[in-house]
Amino acid sequence: MLLSLIIASVLFALVPALLFRANLRAYAPPPCPPSGQEFPPVSVLIPARNEENAIGDAVRAALRNQGIELEVVVLDDHSADRTAAIVEQLIATDERVRLVPTPELPAGWCGKQHACWVLAREACHPLLLFIDADVRLAPDALARMTAFLSASGADLASGIPHQATVGLLEKLLIPMIHFILLGFLPIRQMRRSRQPSFAAGCGQLFIARAQAYHRCGGHSVIRDTLHDGLKLPRAFRVAGLKTDLFDATDLATCRMYRAAGEVWFGLAKNAAEALAAPAMIGPMTAALLGGQVLPVILLLLGLRSWPEPWPKWQITLALVATIAAYYPRMAAVWRYRQSLLGAILHPLGILILLAIQWFAFLCNALGRPSTWKGRPYPTPGAQTKALTPRELEPTT
Repeated sequence: MLLSLIIASVLFALVPALLFRANLRAYAPPPCPPSGQEFPPVSVLIPARNEENAIGDAVRAALRNQGIELEVVVLDDHSADRTAAIVEQLIATDERVRLVPTPELPAGWCGKQHACWVLAREACHPLLLFIDADVRLAPDALARMTAFLSASGADLASGIPHQATVGLLEKLLIPMIHFILLGFLPIRQMRRSRQPSFAAGCGQLFIARAQAYHRCGGHSVIRDTLHDGLKLPRAFRVAGLKTDLFDATDLATCRMYRAAGEVWFGLAKNAAEALAAPAMIGPMTAALLGGQVLPVILLLLGLRSWPEPWPKWQITLALVATIAAYYPRMAAVWRYRQSLLGAILHPLGILILLAIQWFAFLCNALGRPSTWKGRPYPTPGAQTKALTPRELEPTT
């Protein structure tokens, strides 16, 4: 029994470690384009609901992008704070900023997906960049992302911004975005295929060709979901379009959540459509416990019983599994500027992450709707009315 556990821990730890290592090269930052290169104009689209503390900095950061024509379009999604007033002040100082009307949220839509759909229909330029209000773009971000889209031939591309983390729960859990993506998705194989099963992205930042976006239906196809990071690339791939990934660490910065409760419920709201989906939660729980927590437990048990009754080779295997478990997190500390403390406490982070997944799974099984920013949302996968061809046509 003990030997089986040790071998299983080695296998469960090595697979994501080796894939993470391979992905470090495949998941690369877009290079700086040559001086003087021309780029197609970009519409920077920002859905905002009660974002008075973030929206000003988000818009100003986007406007600082150089060498490219752009507009910044903000949708104030029925905010109860000064979000709209702040955007209106920016409009007075820069004609590239627009604030679009706020339509009522139709039945069956999630707020962000509806806001992004309305924004896309208001956009004037051939490239669409969707960012969250807490994302801060670097001055060369638009040029580099646009160049990547052109060089890769992708219709939609996404990357994970640098994740600013302050609280302990942020340091433990937010880096899991990189760990899950790069430890379980073969990026080179993803690029060779347009299968929907390889769909992946980060909902904080998407750049898309407007023509392709409207062709596949964009956010209207995923209107009843909270997990656009997974579902939007899947919608493109279902339509036969190409999606890709790039490292956005140097292109943008984001602080997702600012309190422990926000971290818990923010991650839980998406979980039922990802790791906490019925077909995923069992296998992923086994893989994460077996490869990221069990190796450390076995190593500590083996060292405590040294020199008997554990043979030296069994302790060596437990050590190999532990090193493999920690490798992705330590590599991410260096490559993606993540918290060292969060990496050291990696097994604890895994346990909390799994607790969130099971919490979301049970809430979904009991029919409790997800709630975010004061809105209850439909159960994932609920049937909604299909849009008509007229509704799918862009307005500009």
